Amino acid sequence: MTAPVFLADASALRGSDVVVLDGDEGRHAAVVRRIAPGETVELTDGAGQLARCVVVAASKQGLTCEVTERVDVPEPRPRVVVAQAIPKGDRGETAVETMTEVGVDEIVPWAAQRCMVRWTGERGDKALRRWRSTAREAAKQSRRAWLPVVADPVPTTALAARAAEAARTVVLHEEATAPLAAVELPDDGDILLVVGPEGGVAPDELDQLAAAGAVVARLGPTVLRTSTAGTVAAGVVLARTARWA
Repeated sequence: MTAPVFLADASALRGSDVVVLDGDEGRHAAVVRRIAPGETVELTDGAGQLARCVVVAASKQGLTCEVTERVDVPEPRPRVVVAQAIPKGDRGETAVETMTEVGVDEIVPWAAQRCMVRWTGERGDKALRRWRSTAREAAKQSRRAWLPVVADPVPTTALAARAAEAARTVVLHEEATAPLAAVELPDDGDILLVVGPEGGVAPDELDQLAAAGAVVARLGPTVLRTSTAGTVAAGVVLARTARWA
């Protein structure tokens, strides 16, 4: 089984052959995970720096780790970005968790017209923090050296601007005739997958995204929930890139 991954400060990873993992992360490793001296762990800054370590001491305050190897993990290319229409309840966190596990590099909360939930004020701030916390924990669980970005929420106009900048933008739509598996994909740049809300993408939103260069595709013969579609679509795309070769 691969070694557990914990997040550490970038300067600490570069600065010494002995790294102290303290704070909330260290206490979780020592007290909750019960990591003991002699065990191996991997420490990352979440931006490609990775240190493979042996634990030499443990206490309620955290771990003391001796670095045995340092690895610079290149940023995955092409980047897979999912614009996720904001769903109700905890389905958003489920989507973020599974998309992170499958390898999505950025998640953009999309305030689509037909979303039943609106992120406003403190409620919106709390929801965004939950998404970011979920992504952070899922990245550690899935042994990622690069944490996914969870962007600030965007309206359709801003999403269309992202679509125009991406190397390829695909809007997932159950009425499309072309399958996602047949869409031509770039070797570099951003592949932006747009997942609509349970009520579907509104016609004028589809027009805005198409004007920005997006193509429309379907996943398969069944209609997936908004909380599931992004993960499945990312898997289809990643399987067609060198990242999963």
